[in-house]
Parts: sequence; structure tokens; C-alpha cells
Amino acid sequence: MATITAAEVNQLRKQTGLGMMDCKKALVEAEGDFEKAIEILRKKGQKIAEKRGDRDAAEGHVMAITNADATEGVTLVLNSETDFVANNADFIAFTTNIANTALAAKAKTKEEVNALTLEDGRTILEHVTDQIGKIGEKIEVSDYAYISAPAVVAYNHPGNNIASLVGLSVAGEGVATAGRDVAMQIAAMAPVAVDESGVAEDIKAKELEIGREQAIQEGKPEQILDKIAQGKLVKFLKENTLLTQDFIKDNKMSVAGYLKSINPNLTVTEFKRISIAK
Repeated sequence: MATITAAEVNQLRKQTGLGMMDCKKALVEAEGDFEKAIEILRKKGQKIAEKRGDRDAAEGHVMAITNADATEGVTLVLNSETDFVANNADFIAFTTNIANTALAAKAKTKEEVNALTLEDGRTILEHVTDQIGKIGEKIEVSDYAYISAPAVVAYNHPGNNIASLVGLSVAGEGVATAGRDVAMQIAAMAPVAVDESGVAEDIKAKELEIGREQAIQEGKPEQILDKIAQGKLVKFLKENTLLTQDFIKDNKMSVAGYLKSINPNLTVTEFKRISIAK
């Protein structure tokens, strides 16, 4: 039986981030073979991940970033089960590493993100599994988006439970500031689409149904129910599509009006808002 030294245990602990006892047990089982010990620990992490698969990961760290010239950006959430883990410096650094790697690769979906490799040649999903084994909580990249536009602005709300990313039609003077204002609006007001054309038909149908039912409950005549429902839909679209929302810094103008006051050609091409419900 191989003699396991404290130095070897400490080296394995530094490499894997796992506890001293776990590392010692792995080295003993591997008879001192360092690489085999790492594999044992990774398999242990996979088993823990399988056990945690049905747990609710309702906490986490939300992040939005852009590239150096602000023409591309990503936003994602790395979920955890507790805010203690979500606020840990190592967890935040891991989230940042995933975001930077995804942005550099121009990944379009969270599945693509999970398949990307980090510095050691192993995938992000494999590293997530390692973290589950290390921390003992369910962890996952649960939401992700990539945006490319002439100008892209990221906004991270204090507390790191809401982030927004907005693509703008032109770059230039004042656009970055305007973009931040709009990104903050998105974070605060949670619009469902850029404008009416982006609202799914099933959402419109549901709002018409709700409006009609409300009118019936109010005792309105049958012949005007559809008209009332249509009016309520128009109000819903104004309040819930970004460009027609009242601008939160000046409710005398819409978001579209505010952008045009900066540049007549300035508008929003797309946006993404990610949040962790509290």
C-alpha cells in the first residue's frame, strides 16, 4: 500500500478545491496515483450531481458583459441552491470565466456554452459537475443569451439577481449612455418584446381573453365586449413592449422617443433580460 503524504493531499486539494479528507481518501483508493485520484473525485462529483438533479436551484449569480468594442455581449445566470454559495468569490469568478469564454466563442445557446472548453481542455459542463461535487449543491447554467449589434450595452443590477443586455441600431456619441438608460429600463420594467411585432400571438390571444372576461365580470353589454378587450390589449402592448413604454427617467416621452432624441436613427434591435425571482 502506497504511503500518502500530507504534501500530496494538499496538492490534490489545491488542484480540485475539495476537502482534505476527500482528497486523502481518493489518493488512498488510487494507491497514490494522482491522476486516478482526480478521476475518482470527478466520479464522486458526478454521483452527487445526479442526486442533486431534482433539487431547486433558486439562487445564483446573474451577469451581463460585452466585448471591448461593445458590439457583442452575453448574459447568463449560474444557479445555485443558496445565496451563500451564489455570493462566494470563487462562484462569482467561475461565473465570470464562463461568461468570458462564451463571449469569446460567440456561443448562441446555453447548450453551446456547456460544450465549450476551459483552460484545462475540459468542458464547462464537466467543470459545473466538479463544482457540484465540491460544493454539494445543484449548479447549472439555466439561462443564456448572445447579442450582436452596432452597439451593445450590458447592465448588472445591484445584488446580481437581474441583468439586461440591449442591442442598438447605431453607435456614436451618446449611444452608450442612452443604451445604459434603456438597459436599466429593461431591468426595471421587464418588457415582453421590443415592439408589438415581437409579441407572440398566443400572448395577444390570452390578453384578449382576459380583457373580455374582465368586461363580462363588470357587466358590460355583449355587443361591446370585443371592443373593450381590444382596448385592453392596446394598453397591455403599450405598457409591456419596450419602445412604447413610458421612459422611466421622463414619462412625458416613450423609450422610442428618448432614443430618437439622442439620434434619429437610434432604436433597439433586440434585448435580453435575465433574473432570479426572489
